[in-house]
Amino acid sequence: MSTPHRVKVSLPEGNSRSYEVLVGLGLFSNIASILSRFCPAHRYAVVTDDHVAELYAVRLSRMLHGAGYRTDVFAFTSGEEQKNRETWALVSDAMLEAGCGRDTALVAFGGGVPGDLGGFVAATYMRGLPFVQVPTSLLAMIDASVGGKTGVDTPAGKNLVGAFHQPHCVVIDPELLQTLPEAHLRAGLAEAVKHGAIADAEYLQWIEQNAESLLAGDPQALARLIVRSVEIKAEIVARDEKESGPRKLLNFGHTIAHAVEAVSGYAMLHGEAVAVGMVEEARIGEKSGVTVTGTAARLRKLLTRLGLPTSLPLGYAADEVVGWTRTDKKARNGRVEYALIQDIGTPLMGKEGRWGHAVADETVVEVLAGAGRS
Repeated sequence: MSTPHRVKVSLPEGNSRSYEVLVGLGLFSNIASILSRFCPAHRYAVVTDDHVAELYAVRLSRMLHGAGYRTDVFAFTSGEEQKNRETWALVSDAMLEAGCGRDTALVAFGGGVPGDLGGFVAATYMRGLPFVQVPTSLLAMIDASVGGKTGVDTPAGKNLVGAFHQPHCVVIDPELLQTLPEAHLRAGLAEAVKHGAIADAEYLQWIEQNAESLLAGDPQALARLIVRSVEIKAEIVARDEKESGPRKLLNFGHTIAHAVEAVSGYAMLHGEAVAVGMVEEARIGEKSGVTVTGTAARLRKLLTRLGLPTSLPLGYAADEVVGWTRTDKKARNGRVEYALIQDIGTPLMGKEGRWGHAVADETVVEVLAGAGRS
């Protein structure tokens, strides 16, 4: 095991609520000692999906049992469509039936869906259990596992029921990406591009220069990518834990993305939808005169190199996508707010110090229906 890189997430109330994100090759093999140090408990409830369970649950259970911890694995069917209140209830009821009490800590183990849903179970079970995030997908490693957002989707929209519940630590082992399907690796890279676009132009340039190594799954390149993205996410979360200000920057591309996911029936991967959303929202910014001309083209070029979609697929009606944006959490007073950027690495500060920029639906429809669709 390599010496882990440690990124601290400093929260407003100080050290009592701050935690560390550990990034290192081979960390998963040391999970028992990491849990005993950062999240000690009499018993561990592992919440995951059936795909991750098939790959890793036996190994994880053996490591924890070998260290003397009682461990129960609660696996649900994989897929974004399972991130709902019904699955949350099934997992919670299963934990109650198994006798999990307040001496239990939860391990959210898997991609973004087990991370979000497992975190929400931890936030609500017996009014809150300590938990640890152990992400297994690139998207979860660089984004979803850091920051304490937990929740489930509803028929009305994505992530509309949830809670802010911070983990005691996040354990990231890039070696777990060896079993990640290529499409999911590419989808995760979309969130890294987002981090560069909103906060660090040099980081985006580094991704451009190392795209081939990242796509090839080079462990060192991926580890460097993960660390920088986590640093950016941690710095923003430290400034604004509950998304009342600068944390809204992380929503760049996501207003359109969540709508596109809904229109697709969640058949499109989240990162794929974010790739589309970033290009379209950059075009919206350019159309509105607040984003430097050429920004969308640069993002499109990089995302295309990464094998990601960059415009609405044929058959997706612009007005239907805009209709779904109105259900987004970022809607205010009947108008949808977008987290736009001025230029690569420079976010747009809205009026009166607001981080959201209201855009008329007509403008969005015009952009989405315009040239460049595939």
